[in-house]
Amino acid sequence: MAAARPSGFWSGALCPQLLVTLAILIIASEACKNVTLNVPSKLDAKKLVGRVNLKECFKSANLIHSSDPDFHILEDGSVYTTNTILLSLEKRSFTILLSNTENQEEKKILVFLEHQTKVLKKRHTKEKVLRRAKRRWAPIPCSMLENSLGPFPLFLQQVQSDTAQNYTIYYSIRGPGVDQEPRNLFYVERDTGNLYCTRPVDREQYESFELVAFATTPDGYTPELPLPLLIKIEDENDNYPIFTEETYTFTILENSRVGSTVGQVCATDKDEPDTMHTRLKYSIIGQVPPSPTLFFMHPSTGVITTTSSQLDRELIDKYQLKIKVQDMDGQYFGLQTTSTCIINIGDVNDHLPTFTRTSYVTSVKENTVDVEILRVSVEDKDLVNTANWRANYTILKGNENGNFKIVTDPKTNEGILCVVKPLNYEEKQQVIVQIGVVNEAPFSREASSRSAMSTATVTVNVEDQDEGPECNPPIQTVRMKENAAVGTTSNGYKAYDPETRSSSGIRYKKLTDPTGWVTVDENTGSIKVFRSLDREAETIRNGIYNITILASDQKGRTCTGTLGIILQDVNDNGPFIRKQQVTICKPTMSSAEIVAVDPDEPINGPPFDFSLESSTSEVQRMWRLEKINDTAARLSYQNDPAFGIYVVPITVRDRFGLSSVSSLDVTLCDCITENDCAFRVDPSTGGGGIQLGKWAILAILLGIALLFCILFTLVCGASRTSKPLKVIPDDLAQQNLIVSNTEAPGDDKVYSVNGFTTQTVGASAQGICGTVGSGVNNGGQTIEMVKGGHQTLESCQRAGHHHTLDSCRGGRVEVDNSRCTYSEWHSFTQPRLGEESIRGHTLIKN
Repeated sequence: MAAARPSGFWSGALCPQLLVTLAILIIASEACKNVTLNVPSKLDAKKLVGRVNLKECFKSANLIHSSDPDFHILEDGSVYTTNTILLSLEKRSFTILLSNTENQEEKKILVFLEHQTKVLKKRHTKEKVLRRAKRRWAPIPCSMLENSLGPFPLFLQQVQSDTAQNYTIYYSIRGPGVDQEPRNLFYVERDTGNLYCTRPVDREQYESFELVAFATTPDGYTPELPLPLLIKIEDENDNYPIFTEETYTFTILENSRVGSTVGQVCATDKDEPDTMHTRLKYSIIGQVPPSPTLFFMHPSTGVITTTSSQLDRELIDKYQLKIKVQDMDGQYFGLQTTSTCIINIGDVNDHLPTFTRTSYVTSVKENTVDVEILRVSVEDKDLVNTANWRANYTILKGNENGNFKIVTDPKTNEGILCVVKPLNYEEKQQVIVQIGVVNEAPFSREASSRSAMSTATVTVNVEDQDEGPECNPPIQTVRMKENAAVGTTSNGYKAYDPETRSSSGIRYKKLTDPTGWVTVDENTGSIKVFRSLDREAETIRNGIYNITILASDQKGRTCTGTLGIILQDVNDNGPFIRKQQVTICKPTMSSAEIVAVDPDEPINGPPFDFSLESSTSEVQRMWRLEKINDTAARLSYQNDPAFGIYVVPITVRDRFGLSSVSSLDVTLCDCITENDCAFRVDPSTGGGGIQLGKWAILAILLGIALLFCILFTLVCGASRTSKPLKVIPDDLAQQNLIVSNTEAPGDDKVYSVNGFTTQTVGASAQGICGTVGSGVNNGGQTIEMVKGGHQTLESCQRAGHHHTLDSCRGGRVEVDNSRCTYSEWHSFTQPRLGEESIRGHTLIKN
């Protein structure tokens, strides 16, 4: 039975590769033992033979040496040929010497190179062998070198099962490279289990293959579980490192310090990472111009730095480097690639602009303005059209009056000297100006040996020309007394010819005269009083009256000036009291301060003298004046006058005795502050009327509002009662106050206080009666208290009487059980209304 068949054991014979296939046979538990490498019969120069685990033998080794000069050993244990080698039938061996120079420790590894050509055949023996115990199932490792040259098919290894000792076993494989892409790359011989590769493999495309091997009997029975087979593709250094850019471009400023970073280059390698095949080394192999050498490239990072601070853009503005990257850590047999690096030298402001000349001479006509008189040029070695090259000009001396301005021409970088304020030949015939120049960007070097600014001198000659009259100074003044008589003359405005310094031949004309007080003589410019002058007029500011004069010569050339007439004050105004209304609150004040003013100059003003002006002794008896200072006095009452408004005439005299009488309206009031006073003088009546103050009016309005609130409360209470009472209750909430005014027969107005409506029954067709029971007297007024609220016409009819609409309107309707007499109403309401009146009066007073 199939179930009785014992499980076998898979095994694999290590492959002898025909080219550069590596099979390392090392006893894992021991280090520094012999290593056997299966290699083809011919080894080309600079080819990988295999890899030896050096760390397993000697971790701290820092020196590696081969006893055979035909082989070169790298740090990672890779073995490369230095020359072409042909192997004989015998083995070839060499020794790898490992040493530590610090502690002088040494170890050796013996390497055997073996050329194997045998291929294991299928066993045909029938003799019995000892049965081995069942072993654990495990994959068999295998590898092959990428880009192998064959011959193909290339034998890799033999797959065997222990069950083949007793049964006929057929071998097969599946997976990538067999029945999956890339198809037909591997196959296995059915009878022998020999595994072959049919063509070269690129590791950069396929790093490994995971196959599955099967062992079956001819009848389809599977005595073994499927065996995973891992075939690893060993890397060959077949890819050149490649720079990420064909041409690198960097910029560094001139005069940079030693060690300044210029830039960084980078390269990539498609070979297996973390191996010597991808360990790259950078270097500079050429420079244009070749001398001096100014740059260094770090071999591991590719960072380019400066080795000198003598970079000068003005000498060389660009360098071109030829750079190289090589794998195998820069070993001579490593693959390499070159590229170009262009380094531009950036400009800094290390050169000052200098004038091409140190002195200039130019000329300009007097009285000309906004004209260009000179262009100056400079030299600057820095980069053109940059802030390091563009010039800023300035005027250092000779422009104290602001006649000149210098600007930069943005196209030519020249300085343009202009006249912005006219020059006067009669004042100065020559002006010497010193100009300087700097760059827009600050200077980058410490200029200790020379000035940081270049300067030049410009001599400007002023040319004379025929000019019109000159109004200089533009503002002239004359003095006149304000009481000068009409027709009085005085000196006026004077203009002159700048060439002759004479005023002859110049005519004058008045341009502005705000009040028309003066006239101007056409030939001399003198002024004459045309109207009376008044220094205290509103148009006068600071006692000066200004007029504008136009001066012209015979050729029509003109100038304009201002004549200020200083009006000298005379004592023509008496002092007066500006505040005509005075309030004295008797409970808190006994006097008030009054202040007098005088429109004249202080020399004709204070000190003032105050006195009571009255022909009657009543004013003298009630009032008293006390002087406080030169311009103020204290007015106080005496003999306890009554509250009211009094007219008090007061005479005020200046220091020269000129006086005026001011009649003051003095209010004596029962108040705390002036704003609380209930008396006000009505200005429209000239002080004859009395007005209430705002607080008094507010108190009256509050009293009226309180009275209406009480009546409203009474009416609302009356509207909610339904039981009529004969007696007059203490609570008026059950009563209605009805006022009926009738001067003649006709329609009566009925006021319904309960509903807050007023209805004229004669004018309404709604059939609604007001409060029934109103008393009507022709020519008088009847006030009645009615119980029960509203009554309609129907309610009148239900009372047992025959009533018409007219009787509801205004006729007397006898309702004995709901009517109060006038005497009863009067005796009840009079005391209460008196109390409210007293409250309102008290509120008004407060």
